[in-house]
Amino acid sequence: MRQTEQGVERELVGREPLAEERALWGRALVVAQSAYAPYSGFRVGAIIRGSEGREATGVNVESAASPAGLCAERAALGAYVTAGGRDVVAVAVASPSGDAAPCGVCLQALSEFGDPLIVAQVAGEVRVFRLTELLRVPFRRSATAEP
Repeated sequence: MRQTEQGVERELVGREPLAEERALWGRALVVAQSAYAPYSGFRVGAIIRGSEGREATGVNVESAASPAGLCAERAALGAYVTAGGRDVVAVAVASPSGDAAPCGVCLQALSEFGDPLIVAQVAGEVRVFRLTELLRVPFRRSATAEP
């Protein structure tokens, strides 16, 4: 699959979603209806699934002070960790506006909890990626001095 953006064409990897992955993405699309996006109108929903089957949802929350907004993926991650989750195996991200995939900040935050599958709509198609396909070199704790 090829995507062209600002005159740059790039090859997108990823694969077709399995029925269960597509269903997870569909549920994230429903969750997106609860997003608070009065400024952009771009509503996003996310569902995080852990290895033990635990799930958490989140939506984007915009703010008049735009840097203070919160992405759906990190909102879901916060709920997941609050409920005791640690091992993330899948993340579904969806928007009724169309294409939606995790930003770099969200990918970095998710990388703390494994190399989950990311189910997102890219170039008009729902696709499945490994986090490390989208964020090739995440910053790791090992790069910092040990406390």
